[in-house]
Amino acid sequence: MPVLPGCPCPPDVIPYGRQSIDDDDVAAVVAVLRGDWLTQGPHVETFEAALVAATGARHAVAFANGTAALHAAALAAGLGPGHAVATSALTFVASANCARYVGSDLALVDVDPDTLNLDPTRVPAGCDALVAVHFAGLPVDLAALAARPPVVIEDAAHAIGASTPDGPVGNCARSEMCCFSFHPVKTVTTGEGGAVTTNSEVLAERLRVVRNHGIVRHPERGGWYYEVESPGFNLRLTDLQAALGTSQLSKLERFVTRRNALADRYRERLAGLPLVLPPAAPPGFRHAYHLFPVRVPDRRAVYDGLRDAGVAAQVHYVPLYRHPVLGRFDPADFPGTGRAYEGLLSLPLYPDLTEDEQDTVVEALAKLLG
Repeated sequence: MPVLPGCPCPPDVIPYGRQSIDDDDVAAVVAVLRGDWLTQGPHVETFEAALVAATGARHAVAFANGTAALHAAALAAGLGPGHAVATSALTFVASANCARYVGSDLALVDVDPDTLNLDPTRVPAGCDALVAVHFAGLPVDLAALAARPPVVIEDAAHAIGASTPDGPVGNCARSEMCCFSFHPVKTVTTGEGGAVTTNSEVLAERLRVVRNHGIVRHPERGGWYYEVESPGFNLRLTDLQAALGTSQLSKLERFVTRRNALADRYRERLAGLPLVLPPAAPPGFRHAYHLFPVRVPDRRAVYDGLRDAGVAAQVHYVPLYRHPVLGRFDPADFPGTGRAYEGLLSLPLYPDLTEDEQDTVVEALAKLLG
């Protein structure tokens, strides 16, 4: 049976990623179903408070998904036509679309082959904003930026639970805002969901207004009174999702510890095979290991062979300069990204992956590379 990207795998196939749901997660959602609130309500505020505790940021604003979080961050930052926004050439399209949604120009930055993150020394000096993607869960070293743009937005869709010498990813020590995704393949899930953390009260309030149709309430004119002061959107998270997210966040440390243990085991089992292992976290950093992206020869044959063996490996990502919708880019300007993409293959990695399943992945890969 073919396995489509983002679709659940058949029972006999090992997926590249999946949610880890326990009985307490189910109970949290059931409790909301039996309560008074289903859409955005008190559980969203509880979830946001849990994100503040997990990241160390002053504010967290929940959104319907990670793409909505990035879009709202671009709007809250005041980005628009005439602004140039840079991001990594190796990322999901949402990292770039947040700039396009607000009418800004897009600049792509080649990756550092040692980290697979954007090369901080190559960020254009004149850009107005940077969407810094923490690829696979390894934080970008924002301290190494040769030129810091006026606005830095971290795309931490892969990196909740990661850390840098400045503390947890999401504390915004070197950024204005940090965006998360809670899709089921991510470390923590709300089904679909996202969030933005920030240390700015002004930005937090703008994010809340953008999330809720541009509505600003004026209770001094009556408890019912509000005005729509900007063209906002309906980007709200539900209480059902927030309850699941709060339960999931209580296991964040366990999930990330397990991912790191599985990554270490992959490194041991794959040593000596003709492939390139993913970059490890440098001293002072902690990897979240949303992905375990190896680089292999003859990637198409290995990809197809693993699928035939019941291992649903995946490729992250088709480089942004290959997507016609984003404009014309010269692939020759991104040699690091091009070399990485030719062999990239994400192996299964998630907290419920068993050692037997991991051994199946390794043995299938070894056979194909032998």
